[in-house]
Amino acid sequence: MTVTTMQPRFPLTTSGWADLVEAVRETGRYPTAAEAELVTRIVLSGFGGVLRGDSREAFTQVLPPEACEALSSTTAEILQPTAREFVESMATRIEGATPATARWHVSSVLNVLAERAGTPTTARLISQLPPGYALLFGLAELMGTAA
Repeated sequence: MTVTTMQPRFPLTTSGWADLVEAVRETGRYPTAAEAELVTRIVLSGFGGVLRGDSREAFTQVLPPEACEALSSTTAEILQPTAREFVESMATRIEGATPATARWHVSSVLNVLAERAGTPTTARLISQLPPGYALLFGLAELMGTAA
């Protein structure tokens, strides 16, 4: 897997919930902060079930307490869902979402998380997830070819 270096738009230190929601609003082009906040809470809550051990800890170091609470509100699932399964589960949780719009919502939130966490932390997290998650974080995921 090759991950390009990202230059964070936002500080790599914990910032406030309002800043996180505003970053998601800008990234996802949501018309209101209320809509961005709702999407952020739903995606973070669902993503908390995907994260394992030190991955969750890495994100709690760069997120505000409200985001950490959302991540921690769900216990880790026994089997990590594929990226597609995760997006489909978000489509059922976000009112009026289709799989396509759920992918937009998920990517909007995870792109902001990637920016806040930085490349090394994000790359480490992606390496612990099933294939397909890199694209949700806005990163290319290159697969090696068999010789």
